[in-house]
Formats: sequence, C-alpha cells, structure tokens
Amino acid sequence: MGFFSTILGFCGFGVGISTGLVIGYYLFIYFQPCDVKIDWLNKFLEVMWPFLDKAICKTAKNIANPIIAEQIPKYKIESVEFEELTLGSLPPTFQGMKVFVTEEKELIMEPTLKWAGNPNVTLGIKAFGLKATVQVVDLQIFAQPRITLKPLVPSFPCFAKIVVSLMEKPHVDFGLNVVGADLMSIPGLYRFVQELIKDQVANMYLWPKTLEVEILDPTKAMKRPVGILHVKVLRAMKLRKKDLLGASDPYVKLKITESKAPSKKTAVKHKNLNPEWNEEFSIVVKDPESRALELIVYDWEQVGKHDKMGTNVVPLKELTPDEPKVMTLDLLKNLNQNDAQDDKFRGQLVLELTYKPFKEEDMSKDLDNPLQKAPEETPPGGGVLVVVVHEAQDVEGKHHNNPYVRIIFKGEERKTKQVKKNRDPRWEEEFTFMLEEPPLKEKLHVEVLSTSTRIGLLHPKETLGYVNISLADVVNNKRINEKYHLIDSKNGKIQIELQWRTSS
Repeated sequence: MGFFSTILGFCGFGVGISTGLVIGYYLFIYFQPCDVKIDWLNKFLEVMWPFLDKAICKTAKNIANPIIAEQIPKYKIESVEFEELTLGSLPPTFQGMKVFVTEEKELIMEPTLKWAGNPNVTLGIKAFGLKATVQVVDLQIFAQPRITLKPLVPSFPCFAKIVVSLMEKPHVDFGLNVVGADLMSIPGLYRFVQELIKDQVANMYLWPKTLEVEILDPTKAMKRPVGILHVKVLRAMKLRKKDLLGASDPYVKLKITESKAPSKKTAVKHKNLNPEWNEEFSIVVKDPESRALELIVYDWEQVGKHDKMGTNVVPLKELTPDEPKVMTLDLLKNLNQNDAQDDKFRGQLVLELTYKPFKEEDMSKDLDNPLQKAPEETPPGGGVLVVVVHEAQDVEGKHHNNPYVRIIFKGEERKTKQVKKNRDPRWEEEFTFMLEEPPLKEKLHVEVLSTSTRIGLLHPKETLGYVNISLADVVNNKRINEKYHLIDSKNGKIQIELQWRTSS
C-alpha cells in the first residue's frame, strides 16, 4: 500500500501543485497585483487551458519520475510508466485571491483553487512478470497554495524562482480504476487512501515546507558581481608627441565595457613620453565571459579637449582566475580592425592584471563598489578624497536648463561636462584630491549651474542650487553615497558619492 500511496499522492497533488506553479507564472506576467479580477482571470485560464495542459503535464512528469524511481525498488516493482497524461478540458477556477507585497524583493499570492476536472491519468505498472493498468478518474482538488515569486529581478520574466507551499491540507477526491473496477468502492479503502494522501502531501509541502522551482540563475538575473579585476597600470613606452613643444602629458582611463560605473583614472605625468604610474585599481566584474577591460591613454590639456593618444582592450575571458598576468599592449587609434591608420606605431602600455572570482560565501556581500587603496605616492597619514558626481533631479533655472556641476575644495575647482536642456541630468564623473591629512574639519562645496547656449542672452549663467558637505563622515565611514537637497532650489537634489582612500 505504501507504493500505491506514493502514486496516489502524486496523482492527487502533483497535478494540482504543477497547476499552481504554472498559473502563478502567468499571473505574475499578465496581472498587476492590486487589480486581480477573479472572473477575468478564470476566463483567461479557460482560454489558455489547452496550452497550460501540455506545459503542466510536462512539469508533472519531471516531478513524478524521480519520486517513482525512488519508490519502486522498495516494492519489487519492475517499472511504472505514464501511458496517458492529460488534464482534460475543464480548467481549475479561482474562488478568491490574496496578494501581498513585502519589504523584500518578492511577490506573494494566496489563491483559493478549486478543480473538478476530467483528466486522463493512466499508469502502466509491471511486477512479477505481470502488467496492470491504473487510471485516475473524477478528480477533484480544493487547495489554498501560497505562491511566492522571488527574488524580483530586472530580467524577464522578472523573477528568478517560484516557491509553492500549502497553507492547509488539501482536499483531494478521485476514483481509481484497475482493470475496469473502481478500487475506491472497496469499503474503508477510500477514507484510508484519502487521509494517506493528505498526510503525505502535508509532510512534503505544508507551510513552512516548500516546493521550489528555479526559473533563472539569480546571480545572472540580478547581474550581481562575480569577481574583482585588479589592475596595476605600470608604465607606457614610446608615446607620440602631442604638444607643440615636443612632449605630452599622458594619463590613462580604464573601465569595463558596457559598464555604467565611472571610469578610473591615473595621475597625469607631465612632459613625459615614457611615464611610469604603478597605480592599482580594483574593478567589479559582473560578466567575465562577454566583457573586456577598455584602456584609453589621453594627453592632458589645461584648456580644451584632452587628445586621445591610443586605446586597446583586454577580453576578461582571456585571464586565468587568480593568476597575475603582465601584458604589453600596442596602442591603437581605435578598435576598428579595418582602419589603415592603426598601422602607425602609437606607443605601448604595460599592465598587470589579476581576476579574482568571488567565493560562494562572498556572493551575498555588497561588492558593487569595493573601496580602493590610495596610490603609493600618497603622503604618510594622508589619503585621496574621491568625489563621484552621479546625477541631479528637479534642477530648474529661470531662463535655461543646461546644468553642470562645479566642485570647490581647498581652493581647487573642478567641473563636470554640461548636459543640455535637462532637468534630471546624469554625469557619472569622478574627481580626486590628494591630501596630506584627513579632512575632518573641511567642507566640500558643490554647486549646480547652467549656462546659456545662446549668444547675447541677458542671463548667460545662473545658479540652480548648491550644498556644502561636511567631510568628517566620509573619513570615519570610508564611503558615503547620498542625495542632498540643493539650497536655493525648490525641489532640486543631487547625488554625490564620497570616498576616503588611504594607502593602509
């Protein structure tokens, strides 16, 4: 009887829970949680039922086959196979629906499900050289599952896993025909089998026990970091002369391709065609198979646009994890392999790269922006103040909206690029200040301004708001990333990230 109870348990609940899984999937895709209309939902289910039938039966077989394979050796049965498996023409109906939105990245649904179906579930059982055919008929299920879609992710279908459990024991009613006779008509057997199925299903799936079905790899779906790329920019050799006096002022910008994170930058080496940096950077990696490290060498100019001296890329998949690799890259005009001008020698860039994948226990940590160390030439006891200007919101001028940000710190002034005709500009620009001591008593002045693009306007420049940020917090916490309300602005805000990097 133990084996039959296993088969009955599957027939009674496996189909029902599979129905819940697939219905939950479609619920999430097609409906807004606060506007679930049960009548409309049942109509939708009626139209979709022929297609859901095939999908559910496939899922049910995948669930049942391992269970059957585990159970049949205990009862000396040779095989159990599905001869027919279809859910029939009558779909389940929803009697009600509760939807919960929590503080977590998940959506919880508790439907009341009723199904009086006409399925055709036929099993062929072989034992002791004989074969018996068992058919489930007149199936009725009444259940209240909890269907949780989590975590919610920015990749279709917008959740990575379906978790199903029962809030109470389900009601399962059915007939069981063997060689044309209904076994459930045997006195006492019906009640015994029904209670056995309820208990067995409850042991497996009654809350807090769950059935989990993974839809997406959560790490890939959420685009979580999977490792850190350590880059040491060593030196450049035989760079081309860009200045009129026969020299150049080179620096290097580096970033991961297709990343929205700000580029990293080395220091500027003035009047030097063979500069040495020996600067280290740590960059988050989210997809090493398809991303590359992009490096661009620029010639710094005090006024005007900085000239591009050369570029190259290193595909991350070419790096062996945890093994340092020193590379000498030829600088190219661009990455177009068909460009004839790339035949000209533009110098070389020497790097040391080490890709370190995260261990499993590190995957849950917040590693999107690991704090870097200051360069080796940082003064003892000092450090580097890093200011990242991310974006602003609701900045509005009286005469024009072409915002840019001006940063003033200890007499030094830095500016972002200008974003034309935009009340919600995004810059993602990074600035650094080398300091001999921690700025515990200093303040950073951040001002959003707009300049007109028209000549002769009466108001060529206007202030859209400003804020003075105390730096004691960033020294104590190493990093802060906050939105600040702009003074002299009605609703304007600006997001600034501050980092305090030391060499220790």
